[in-house]
Amino acid sequence: MPISLVEIRELTKKYTLSGGFFNSQRRIIHAVNNIDLRIFKGETLGLVGESGCGKSTLARLMTRLEKPSSGFVNFKGENIFSYDKEALKAYRRNVQIIFQDPYSSLNPRKSALSTIKEPLTIHRIGDKKTRNKVALEIMAKVGLNSQQANRYSHEFSGGQRQRIGIARALVLNPELIIADEPVSSLDVSIQAQILNLLRDLKNDFNLTYLFISHDLNVIRYVADRVAVMYLGRIVELALNKDIYDRPLHPYTRMLLAAVPSCAPRKKEKIIKIKGEARAESDKGCPFQNRCPYKAEICAKEEPRLEKLDEQSFCACHLTGSIQES
Repeated sequence: MPISLVEIRELTKKYTLSGGFFNSQRRIIHAVNNIDLRIFKGETLGLVGESGCGKSTLARLMTRLEKPSSGFVNFKGENIFSYDKEALKAYRRNVQIIFQDPYSSLNPRKSALSTIKEPLTIHRIGDKKTRNKVALEIMAKVGLNSQQANRYSHEFSGGQRQRIGIARALVLNPELIIADEPVSSLDVSIQAQILNLLRDLKNDFNLTYLFISHDLNVIRYVADRVAVMYLGRIVELALNKDIYDRPLHPYTRMLLAAVPSCAPRKKEKIIKIKGEARAESDKGCPFQNRCPYKAEICAKEEPRLEKLDEQSFCACHLTGSIQES
């Protein structure tokens, strides 16, 4: 039985938007909407969805960079939003984040060595000599050499900068790393190098990953399980192989249909879906305006994420009737 490292329950984050100068009416947007999710120790959980679906908001909530409107995140059985200052500091040693943009996530005034050892300084781990030694060891682990230690960020390529960001996340020896689109801004050839590095580091450091991406090919390569997110909700959760071989939710099928194929003559089995997203105030299924399988119940009642078997969950009223179509 896998051990839960993180348990997310009924997590919601709402933002209030102003109507503008000519409209005083305010709108409430649910960036994260009543999410239930578990991350098991030692796994890579892939989180995939279109831009704006709430993936990065979930990452910020999990790192306590933001507070939720409701719900909780348990780390090893403790609610992270109940932590005091000291407990939060300890939590942030155990949970680190790799940011999307390696250009803006590094301080241009700090050398590579200073950037990597900064978390050790903040947490008062070791003396200066020990911090330098640990930082240099981590640099070697991510493919950077000691001759590059005193260079500044503008002297590195995009891939090298991301290696610095990875080293900074690793230097505290965390248990969970949240990788928020870590390769989306890199060239394809460099993406493969960074993905292989992350897989190797997972084994070397016994890491658990929450790997966020809008690229299904990336998720297919790195993830053990995949959670599909739509308008702040998890609409499907299953093992990697099941998501790609037997997608159950129409939105998952739409995402897979959008992935470029190397076999243009291959018969398309996965539907293509058009249409606009449902308004926040509308009732029923959030995907109903784009779904070709829409039934009467879809306009009246929002489907819940239901367990189908030991590893598969889907939020669709018609799951049983469309999975083989």
